[in-house]
Amino acid sequence: MSRQGQLPLRPGIIPQQAAGQAVTSRQAASAGLVPRLLRENPDFRHLWTGLSISQLGDQISLIALPLVAVLALDASAAQMGYLAAAGLAPNLLFALHAGALADRFGRRRKLMITADLGRAVLIGSIPAAYAVDRLSLGLLYVVAFLVGTLSVLFTVSYSTLFVSILSRERYVEGTSLVSGSRALSFVVGPSIGGWLVQILSAPVALIADGLSFVGSALFLGSMSPKEPPTSRRRRGEVVAGARFIARSSIMRASLLATATVNYFNFVFWALLVLYATRELHVAPGTLGLVLGAASTGGVVGSIVAGRLGRRIGLGPAYIVGCALFTVPLLLVPLASGPSPLALGMLLAAEFASGLGVMLLDISVGSIFAGLIPDTLRARVSGAYMLVNYGVRPLGSLTGGALGATIGLRPTLWLATAGAITGVLWLLPSPVRHIRGVPEEAEDPGDGRVVDEFERACA
Repeated sequence: MSRQGQLPLRPGIIPQQAAGQAVTSRQAASAGLVPRLLRENPDFRHLWTGLSISQLGDQISLIALPLVAVLALDASAAQMGYLAAAGLAPNLLFALHAGALADRFGRRRKLMITADLGRAVLIGSIPAAYAVDRLSLGLLYVVAFLVGTLSVLFTVSYSTLFVSILSRERYVEGTSLVSGSRALSFVVGPSIGGWLVQILSAPVALIADGLSFVGSALFLGSMSPKEPPTSRRRRGEVVAGARFIARSSIMRASLLATATVNYFNFVFWALLVLYATRELHVAPGTLGLVLGAASTGGVVGSIVAGRLGRRIGLGPAYIVGCALFTVPLLLVPLASGPSPLALGMLLAAEFASGLGVMLLDISVGSIFAGLIPDTLRARVSGAYMLVNYGVRPLGSLTGGALGATIGLRPTLWLATAGAITGVLWLLPSPVRHIRGVPEEAEDPGDGRVVDEFERACA
């Protein structure tokens, strides 16, 4: 303790130096709680805050919207499938065109704000229709489809806005923060959504999701980024992103790997709840608690991803994440025996898998942020989504068909084994040599094939 701190003080009087030390201490404590990037970059802070609010609302809607169909409209299993398909269909129908629109229009932040406000209005129409006794499954289908369409536009625009407000050396840090808030929303969002549905009813609970889109739009509106120039290419601009992926050995291997993992992962998830409740006799409430607790693995992954990438390189960290995402799921079809043991195996599988998916997402997101040319960024994102998201409903349909044909546990074995093979696409590719954020590849507008291997692995 300093000499100044040992002097007796009159009540109510604090020496100026001591007061300054107290303020400095409070500022230091606050700085320790707030990540450095959020303190130093206001535009990124606004983007991150808006995304965090929106992601929390999405998790609330993820449980509330199906419950609207089940509780308020008594939907059948087939109708629930149609509702899920309505939300996923825009990824297949519009991803390429949304990317071309974003690159041509240029003002990606305004497109994202428009998408946010449009989704707020659409989600708000459900509790409004419920209030006047006009709610129908037809309305839910239309809302799910249009919200999905605007979500595609938001997603393809985001990648360009992200790189316009961060320097290259901070891509990993920024991606880690965004992924961390997403992982945290997986932990708390469903619990909040379930509580709101129980207290307010499912349609009214959707108001929280609508307000989250408004909050996201407000924070995006407070930004003032300098966005990259628009694309000047006319001919073939819709498929330019797909051509870039096909010509890039890194992008091509990544898409094959993630699409393989996603396809088999959706085969797996189509049956997980049914398997846990029917084969393992886990109560629904207990299963929800286990999966929610296991989601903390994603939070841990978002914290350690940057450190692992710096230690072993982004490419190897990406490969480790791909393996860790899939291999632990073997514990699920292995689960058997007393209930505590089975629940422990489920918890361990989902925790480790959640950690792995964050390593994967953060590493590959940082690689793509550096590699993809600004003039092609939205179109590449759209082309990637077309395949990577397009396989998801196919996986769900396959899971249902196999589960009914060969049984739940054999299908889970097959799904897990298939997902593990996704990493095999990465092993012979240049991905394993990538150390830091790669340099931007050239936009091959003249049709030349540009090999970015030496640049990416430097």
